[in-house]
Order: sequence, then structure tokens, then C-alpha cells
Amino acid sequence: MWVEIPIERSVAASRKYIFPYGTLSGDLTLQKGDDETSKVLALKRPLYFYESQFNELYVATNGIISAQDLPMEKQYVDDGFPTDFPVIAPFLADIDTSQGNGAIYYRVTESPTLLNRVAQEVHRGFPGGHFTPTHAVIATWENVAAYEEVTRATGPSDRLNTFQAVVAYDENDSYALFLYPEDGLHFFGTRPKESYNVEIELPARVGFSRGEVSFIFSRMEGPYYSVTSNEQSLKNLYQVGNTGVPGVWLFHIGNRYSFENVVPAAVGAALATPPPRGQEGDDSTTAGYSELEYPEIFEEEPDEDYPPIADPDFQSPTIPEFLQPSHLDHAREPEPRNQPHQPPLEDVKQQQQLQPQAQAPQVVPRPEHTVLEVFPNNRGESSPHMESDPPLAPHGGHFVSVVEEEDVDFDTGGGFKSETKETCARFQQQCSQNADCTDYSSGFCCHCRSGFYGNGRHCLPDGAPHRVNGKVSGTVIVGSTPVDLNSVDLHAYIVVSDGRAYTAISEVPEPVGWALMPVAPIGELFGWLFALELPNSQAGFKITGAEFTRHAEVTFYPGNQRLSIVQTAQGLDSENHLSVDTRLHGDVPFIAPGATVQMEPYKETYQYYPSVVRSTSVREFTVVSAERGSETFTFQLHQNITYHDCRYGPRAGPETLQLTTERVFVMYVKDENILRYAITNKISPVGELVQVNPCYSGTHDCDTTAQCLPGEGQQYQCQCATGYMGDGRNCYDVDECVEGIGLCGANAHCVNLPGSHRCQCQSGYEFDIDGRTYLDECRSQPCHPQATCSNTLGSFQCQCQYDFQGDGFQCVPNLPERAKTHCEQHKDSVQTISPEGYPIPGVFVPECDEQGQYRALQCHGSTGHCWCVDSRGQERAGTRKGPGTSQPNCDEKDRPERPKTHCEQHKDSVQTTSPEGYPILGVFVPECDEQGQYRALQCHGSTGYCWCVDSRGQERAGTRKGPGTGQPNCDVPGEPKTHCEHQRDSLQTTSPEGNVDGAFVPQCDEQGQYRALQCHGATGHCWCVDSRGQERAGTRKPPGTSQPNCDEPAVVPPTQRPETVCERWRASLVDHYGGLPRPHHYLPQCDPQGQFNPIQCYGDSSYCWCVDRDGREVAGTRSHDVVKPACVPTVAPPTMHPLPRPDVTPPPSGTSLLYAQGQQIGALPLNGTLMDSERSSTLLALHGSIVVGIDYDCREKKVYWTDLAGRTINRARLEPGAEPETLINTGLTSPEGLAVDVVRRAMFWVDSTPDKIERANLDGSGRQTLFDTDMVNPRAIIVDSSTGTLYWTDWNREAPKIERSSVDGHSRKVLVKDGIGLPNALTFDTATRQVCWADAGTKRLECIASDGTGRRVIHSNLNYPFSMVFYANHFYFTDWRRDGVIALSRDSSQFTDEYLPDQRSHLYGVTIATTHCL
Repeated sequence: MWVEIPIERSVAASRKYIFPYGTLSGDLTLQKGDDETSKVLALKRPLYFYESQFNELYVATNGIISAQDLPMEKQYVDDGFPTDFPVIAPFLADIDTSQGNGAIYYRVTESPTLLNRVAQEVHRGFPGGHFTPTHAVIATWENVAAYEEVTRATGPSDRLNTFQAVVAYDENDSYALFLYPEDGLHFFGTRPKESYNVEIELPARVGFSRGEVSFIFSRMEGPYYSVTSNEQSLKNLYQVGNTGVPGVWLFHIGNRYSFENVVPAAVGAALATPPPRGQEGDDSTTAGYSELEYPEIFEEEPDEDYPPIADPDFQSPTIPEFLQPSHLDHAREPEPRNQPHQPPLEDVKQQQQLQPQAQAPQVVPRPEHTVLEVFPNNRGESSPHMESDPPLAPHGGHFVSVVEEEDVDFDTGGGFKSETKETCARFQQQCSQNADCTDYSSGFCCHCRSGFYGNGRHCLPDGAPHRVNGKVSGTVIVGSTPVDLNSVDLHAYIVVSDGRAYTAISEVPEPVGWALMPVAPIGELFGWLFALELPNSQAGFKITGAEFTRHAEVTFYPGNQRLSIVQTAQGLDSENHLSVDTRLHGDVPFIAPGATVQMEPYKETYQYYPSVVRSTSVREFTVVSAERGSETFTFQLHQNITYHDCRYGPRAGPETLQLTTERVFVMYVKDENILRYAITNKISPVGELVQVNPCYSGTHDCDTTAQCLPGEGQQYQCQCATGYMGDGRNCYDVDECVEGIGLCGANAHCVNLPGSHRCQCQSGYEFDIDGRTYLDECRSQPCHPQATCSNTLGSFQCQCQYDFQGDGFQCVPNLPERAKTHCEQHKDSVQTISPEGYPIPGVFVPECDEQGQYRALQCHGSTGHCWCVDSRGQERAGTRKGPGTSQPNCDEKDRPERPKTHCEQHKDSVQTTSPEGYPILGVFVPECDEQGQYRALQCHGSTGYCWCVDSRGQERAGTRKGPGTGQPNCDVPGEPKTHCEHQRDSLQTTSPEGNVDGAFVPQCDEQGQYRALQCHGATGHCWCVDSRGQERAGTRKPPGTSQPNCDEPAVVPPTQRPETVCERWRASLVDHYGGLPRPHHYLPQCDPQGQFNPIQCYGDSSYCWCVDRDGREVAGTRSHDVVKPACVPTVAPPTMHPLPRPDVTPPPSGTSLLYAQGQQIGALPLNGTLMDSERSSTLLALHGSIVVGIDYDCREKKVYWTDLAGRTINRARLEPGAEPETLINTGLTSPEGLAVDVVRRAMFWVDSTPDKIERANLDGSGRQTLFDTDMVNPRAIIVDSSTGTLYWTDWNREAPKIERSSVDGHSRKVLVKDGIGLPNALTFDTATRQVCWADAGTKRLECIASDGTGRRVIHSNLNYPFSMVFYANHFYFTDWRRDGVIALSRDSSQFTDEYLPDQRSHLYGVTIATTHCL
């Protein structure tokens, strides 16, 4: 159906349309920086965000406004919705103003002019509401940039964004305006700071998040609302809007009394223009406010109308996501933040891109089966559509409904024209043949006749049993196994007289058949539709009829699995049976084969609104299996049922009803692959059921095709249903066609149905409104093949189909201007002319064909090179040919595309062109062979130097030759790199002549050993080193003095002291940050004596706290303000505060996680697989230590750990009062990862400074070195005791890898080397026999078999994992972004739990301490 809505050409809002801002408008200016938060904005009157009251707001750099002080940006800026704290986000991204990019302004205002403008915007977006704003908060981000690592090659970014948020409120309601001017958005995402060598860009988030809410004894993530879902929807922010002005978005965000989730303005309306100046009407709701004058954004009258054209990439922000209850909702799983919230209420793509059409009036294509309506709450006012509107929220509350109806009109206004009024004379055929049509002042409604029930469009005989047929489709993930359901049959049989509903789904395979047993809500729909009615109530079918859509979401606890159920009723079939299609999508918990499920009776309250019915409930079910016994779980059900409501007639239905389910029976029949649900339902007013009469209790003996008519007390009568005859105890069907009861007109014949009949027209005829028949003129196909024929009384009409134009007898295709392709955009973006107007030589311009696609053959005119490309314009490996050779044959079948090699990625990453398009001279570009591997000989064209490289592209020592000296012979085998060469090469940039700014690069001699004299070019300091590259104490000399004599033995000053804990900790973290800590990284701040500074801060931010003498945070001192906390120095002579004796305080009995946190080892008991934070404790306080690696010996119940500060390996028994025992205290430099072999009674560890792996017996004896070559930065190590296999990670940033060997050092092999970045954490899945790692670079958790096969991704959106352990099908890992322990289910790939210690600092190693060996 098409809806005629005239619209005018709209242009995006100019900058003058946004609200006044800047210092001249009284704004405050946010401090420049990358992670700044404003001073508190104290509100004179409280603001309601969702249902909660807030008295202060904060404005932050990263495009958000919050109702509470913000945490550090690393805890939220790269994560998707929901957030832990309340957020209003016009553009949440990693924004930076520290490089002089733009400014951020904010203020609270009571300006009558501005408040009046907001009021008028709200009244247009939410007509009928009562909103009188008293205050507004305006925040403006002007010309702000995305955070980027600025280098000499790139310089500051020129991609700047401008946007604004306005939050206005009165004593009851709050509204938010987001404004995006026409030229305001130039970047749409930012790269995570800790993505390292992995190219990731996260799209910005736009929307609202309630933050955590209290629930019983815990806190849960509250509801949220996402406006955008991908980059394209971000780009559409300034091109479309929901207020009638592109770039202007309005949302209802809070109410004092009741609020479920954010509601957008103008749902379902076409893009419109503001009213002409002077014709707005008197919309002012604020006494004494001057009339608002809108800026002129429509400069001239358009010559044509432009209808919206569908943009399939744009998810309209006017469609709300699934409404979440404010106190019961759990967070959805994390997505590539951008992975948005699943599933939305409707998967509807708004059609809002403008394109010319030839003639007016224009029509707007409506998505099939979908009409969107906004129902304002006109409390106390009459409506032309309905006599009463149920109160949703006082003073301007709104509810959005989605009405899926194929033949309804699109009515977004309150009035109608007499010539378009729908009357029974014209549309009676829309009513059921068992209904009467009634005209009202503004339209008509259908009402079922006596003896039938329904909504008038669909009527069924009273008391008769009913059947439902349909299909079930979709994908259900059981544990981690996806199972497809391909249109399997669903059949339901309902005994209406006593409310029994039986549902059977056939061909349901294992394991999904067992897992779907608790999902009785699939069949509960039919129980509600045909429930046994108690007095003053009505079953669902009387409200919805046979055409509706039900959206239900089931969330299972404790696993947080989510299943979406969408059931679409498509009318009554030829047998008068209801047709319902069901789609399932999501995750369900695994249930063991052979298990049974028991579900308890329950009561559920349904809320009734115009065109929608809603309910939320929590259910309990018990799973009984041979393996696990009896277990009780719960799930939450949230559902919306949307239908077509006749809005013209009187409305007298209840606002709430109670559905009482007295019996639920579920089972899966394995032999037949049939899933069955049996449910008995009654519907009544809310309250206790008083079941006296047998008709209401279901204990009568009436026939299943009879009605039970209640009398006084226990008396009742049985009356056969309409269309049946008998005494009520026994009834049989009446054949209306034989009896002559069914009167059909000429050219039609009667067809008997159970309890009814239907008239069927002969071929070529259709029903007239009076039941007679007439000839269908469309049968002769008089219209054009691309036109639709509509038969009318005595005539017909032809109308060209969408994308065609004409009179219906002749139709020609529209020729709309197509959007530019990627190739054309690429071609247009190439800068071939300098700013001064001169041609730029050497720039490559791609060639596109007639359809705008990349030509298969591309050539560079300046260099003469030619190559083949794929459909995305990416070069096909191995096809490049140089000048003077034949062109490649691009018609040859492409070999299977392989991933780019390290050499090819290196080559692609080299920047050879400046941002202005000029070639950059002197840049070294590596040469790769046909297989993408580094050529053994590499030369730098600008300098003339040549050298040999190994397979990783690293220069082989001693092979470099200067210009004119001949090329080196790279066929001579090279020696393995020394430690000095590894350290030197890891700090080199893509240019062999250049070094990382400010970084010290060691100097190696011809044999690759450290030169005795080392100097730092950036600082001028020089010093002597030993053979390991360690500085010799007392030899450092500052710039301007003579160099030290490294041939003399160093004289150690008498004041020379060993490194302190603070200094060792700082050096350790610098090493973990690759020698180049960034401004936002935390490094301990030490005083000149090496002690902890009393105040510690994260990098260069204002996020600071106080510490004691051991570096431990002092509770309650955290501050995120320009004024840092006043911290008192706590360092005193040791004799004043002797350290307590370190001894063990064992955890409670049972299984616990043990984790390392700086100077202590913590214990975290497990309750099943959930972390019991209430019983967490400190196992061992180790003052002056830095505990990194940790493991547990389950035989002797001892914990082992490495101490980075003390350079020792230690252990302690898990007994009260047990003291630590030092096992190894010599020959260690940076001991990190540690693994205990329980079977062989041995331990293994990595030392990341000398880059070696060692082993020893558990008492420290028998120490030996296993490996000390071909490693750059070994980190994690584990041992599989059952097979005697050792695994470790090496996060050499140039070539990270995971290796394996036997425990005695034999059979060394690289297990993984591709697709990894910083493999920090390593563990062994004993159930699947796979090695699993968590990568802080790629953000993925992956597993692989020990032979290198079966690699799979478990989760792809981690933060910064450090260490990990596997237990009971769950991964537990420490996270440096959250500073806590995170639990993730292997089967569902979902986060299941999180533990954040009170003391927020980095957590290192983690292990599992069980009561017995697994």
C-alpha cells in the first residue's frame, strides 16, 4: 500500500540552526585534553533520566553528558552500550582536544527564548503533550578531533566534528535534542589506543544508557537505547532527522512517575519541513517567553517534491530498540562496539534519502505489513480516534506501537477529510462475513455478531475448538552449537471452553529439542489468545483478531542467554484456522539429553494500549537429569503484541488483565523429534481468582464444541457452539450449505466449515460489499505488465508499480541517479592538483568501468607498473608487473585468496603519500617476492644502502653495505640474532635510518654484542654496560661532560643503592608497554630516593589518588579533578612502622581463583562458576613485592609465584599462618610467567629480559635452561601435565608467536604465528584438549588443537587481557582495562561475571585452586 504524503525538499541544518554557544553566550569551556570531565553542574531543580532523579550533570571530552562523575575513559570509551554509569551520548568516541583541535562549551540556562524554542520542538515531535521546560543544559563540541597518534609523517588530523546536545526538563519530564549541522561530521569512529599493530576502528555510539541499577542484593546493567548501529547510520545523522529538520533529533528521555525506555519523536512520519514562518501557531507554553523565530534554512521554494527513497544501510533511529524494564534488565553481550543491541523491536529500515520524482503528488512507499504510529497520552482530552487513551505517563507520556497490517491506512494526524472518510458503504468487505459494520463520525469499525467472537475483521464461532497451523524457522545456538530450523511444522489445538492449548512442533533435531523445552512461551501465545474468560475479561483473540505480530525476548539466568521469538499471525486460512509463522533467533542453555523440565504455575499481568499489548514476567523451571540431578533456573520474558486497532469506535476494554496459567507441561519426544507444550489458561481482572462455578474452574462436562453458561452457585448449562447442534453434552456440526443457512450470491458456491461456512466466488468474480458478485475486469489484464490493476465497482484502475512512471497503461522505468560507487569515490578523493593549482606528478588514480566498478587491470602511469584488482579494488597477490614487461592477464582464474603476509602488511603500512597528496621522498618500502615473503636482499633507493634480511624482514647483522661497495651476498647463512640485535631491531621504524622519537636504541658491535659504551642520542647521556646490556653503576655521565672510560672498573659511589620496589615496578611496566608508554598509561611515580610518591596519577590525566609507603591506594582518595588530592608523605624509617610478617590466610573451603595484584595474592571463591565477591580475601600480603606469575600445586596445596621486584620464585602452603618460602633468588632478572607440572613435580618459568625459559624441581633444585634463543619477549607459559607438553607465548611486536615443546626441551615447534598481536594470556582447555590464548592486540580469545588444527575464535571483543585460566567450561582472565577478573563461558561465548577488587590496580597472574586434582 502507498500513502500519499506531500513533502518538500529538505536540506541539512546549517550551523546557525544549532543553539547559541560560546563564551559570549555564557558558556564554560572544558579543559583541553584527551580525557577531561567538567566541574559538576549543580542543577537548581532535579532532572529525571529514565525513572531516576539526578541533581547534577557532567560534560566529558568524549562526546557525552553524564549524571555522575565519570570513570577513566579506558573503562568505557571503546565499549558499546550499555555503560556502567548514566550516559547521554550525542557522539561517544575517543575525542581529543589537546592538540589545539576545537573546544567544548557547556552551560545551564533558564533563557525564556531558548526554553521556548525547545518547547516548540517537543510539541511538534510529541503532539498533545504538556511540556513546560524550566531549565536546559546545552553542551557543544566544536571542531573536535579524534584521538590519533600524531607522527612527523601525518601531523594533526584535519577531520573535525561539530555537534550539540540540549537536555531540557520540567518537574515531570526530560527531553534531549541532538543537533548535527550540515558540515559537522567528518569522522565516524576512532581507533582503540591499545590496538597496537592491529588495524581496528570502532564506530561512535549515539544514544542513551541508564547505567547500573540496584536489584535485590546486586547491581545489574539497566536499559539503554541506541540511535545508530553502523558507520552508515552515523553518516546519516546530519542527513535525516526525526523532527522534520535533517540533523535534528529529539527524544523523550525521562519521567518522574514511570519510564521504560527512551522514545524518539515523529515515529513513522515522513521527513517534513518546519511550518512557514509566521504560521507556527501559538505553541508557547512558557509564560512571558518571546515567540521563537527559526533561522532561514529553506532559502527558496523547490520546483519538485522529493519522496524518501529507501537506504538499506540506515537503521532508522526512530525505531526503538526492545524496551527494557528499568529494574530487571541484564546487559546484552559485547559486539564489536558496534555490534548493537539484538534484537530490535522491529527490523525496519526507514526510507529517508531524497530523490526526485517526475510528477506530483508523490507517494511514500510503506514497508510491507508495517505502519508506525505514536499514541500521545492526552490525559483529560478527547481524541477524534478514540474515546479514551490509557494513561501511560502523566503530562506528555508517549508510547510507540508498530502495527503490522496489510490493508490499513497510514494516519498520523488527528483529523480527516470528508472525501477520504472510510465508511461501511465503501469498505464493508474488510469485515468478517460474521460481523456487522458500524459507521462512526470519523470512520467505521467491524463488530462480530452474536454467537461469534473476535475483533470484527476476523470472527470465530463461540465455544468451538480452534486449530493453529504454521512454520518455525531460525537459528538457535545451544551452548556453542548453532542449529538451523528450516520451516518445520507447528500445529496447535485449543479447547476454548476450558482454556486448554496443545502445541506440537515437528522435525526438531537434537540438541535444540531438549534445549527448547523451557521455552513454553512459544505455545503460551495460543493460551492467551483463547484463554478461558472469567467475568469482566476477554481473551486475546477478541482484541487482536487473526493478524498481529508478537515480539518476545527470553533471557535465561544465570547464563544470560537470550532468545528472540517473533510470531506473525497472517489471518485465517480457507478452513478458518489461524496461520502463525514463528521465527527463533539467539542462544539457549544446554540441557542434557533425556532430561525432563518441570515448570511451575504462574500469573502474568498484561497491559493493554491502543494497538499494542505488553507484559513482563519472571518464570522458574527445574531441569532434572541423571548427570546433574535437580537444578532450578529462571528466565525473564518480555513481550509486545502489536495489532490493528479500530480507532474510530468507542473503547471500553480493560487496561490490565491477569493471565493465570494453572498447568504447564513440556516434553521432547526424541524418537519422533517432536517438541510438545500443553498449557491451561484463564484470564481475569488483576487479583485473586475466586473459582466457584464449574464454567470458570473448567470442571464442567460440556462438549468440547459447546459453551458453558454459568448460573447461580454451582449451576451451569451447556449450549452447543454456533454452527453446532445437540444438547450441549454432545454436539455435532451443522452443514450450513445443505441446510440452506449459508446464503451465497450468484456466481458463488457454499463451502461448509466446522461451525461455520464460507462463500467462494467462481473464477473471474469477487465479492461486492452487498455479498453479490460481479465480473472482475482485471481478469483480462488491461494494464501494462509493470502496473497494478485494481478492480472497482463497474470499472478498474491501473497504477504503475514502484520504480516506474506513467498512466498505468504505459509505464516506463524511473531513471534515478545512482549513488557513487566505491571506485568512483576513490577516484574523486585522489588529489591530483596542488592547493596552488599545479598538477601533482606521480599520483595513482584508479580506473572505473561504465558501471562505476574497478576495472580488473589497473596501471600506474608514472611508474609503469600494472596489476590486477578484485571487486573492492584490492591488488591481487602475484599479479604486479613492472615497466617493459607484458601486462598481467586478469581473466585468469584467481588463486584462492590468501591472507596478506607480514611483508605485504609492512609494505602497505608505509606511508608514501602525504595527506595533501604529495609523494614522500626517502621512505623505505620493503620488497616482497611472489609469495609475499621478504626478499633476502633489501635496498633503500634514496640512500643506496643494501642489506640482507631474515624471513621476518629483520636485518642480518654484518650484511649492510653502503653505496658503491657492491651488494651483499645473502646466500651465505646468517647467524641467529643476539639479544642486543633483537632489542635494537624491535625499536626501529619502517625506515632503517630512523628511530622512534625519544627512544633509546642500543648499539651492537660486529658480533652483535652490546658495545661497552652506550649513548642516548635524544638526551646526550652516556654510560657503560655489561655483556647483558645492563648499565654499570656509577658510569653514567650527562651531556657536556667527557665520555666514561668503559675499560676501567666502575667506582660505585658509597651512596649507590639497589633499585626500589617503585623503580622495579616502573621498569616492568615500561617493558610491558614495549618501551614506549603512552600518555594514558599508568606508570608508578617514584621520588629521588626511589620511594613511591604519595600522589599517583594515570599518565598525564587528572585521575589521581594517594598511596601508602608500599604503593597501595589509600581508600577514598580517588579524584578526577584539576585540583589533585592532598596526599601526606607516608614514608618513614622502617623502625617506626615494621612490616607485618607475611603469612597465609587461606580462602574458604571449596574452589577458589588465586590472583596476583602487585604486592598481594588475592583469593576469590567460586560458587559453581560464579565469582563470590562477598567472600573474597587477601591470601598473602607481600610488601615490597611485585607478584606476576602464579600457579597452584593441587597435590601439596601450595601456591607458587614469581616476584619481579625481588627477582625471586617463591611458594607457600595454603594453611593458616604458613609463611612464604623462597626457592630461587639468583640469576633472575624479570621472572614473569610460571607453570607447575603436578605429575613430574617440576616448575617452568620465563625470564623476559634475558629472553629464556628455565625449569627446576619444585624445591628449586635441578635448575636448567631449556631455551635461550629465538625469543624476543616471552610472557605466558603453561604445561599440560597429562602429555608432558610445554606451551609459551612470545609477544615480539614484529613477529609474535605461540610455541610448544616437550617438558625436557625437545621437539620445539611454532604453533601459531599468524593473526596474533599481543598474546598475553595462555591456558589449556582440558575438555576439548585445546590451547587457548587471549590477545591484547587483536582483542580475541582463540583456541587451537595441539597439532595446530581446528583454530576457532571464542570471543572477539576483549579489552586488555593479561593472564587466564580455564575451569568448568569457563575462562577466567585478568583485565588491565577493567582492573578485575572477567568470566566468559566457552559454550555461549558470553561474559557471565565480573569481579572488581576494591583496590583498583593492575591484576597480573591468575590460577585455580581446587580441593583435589582435576
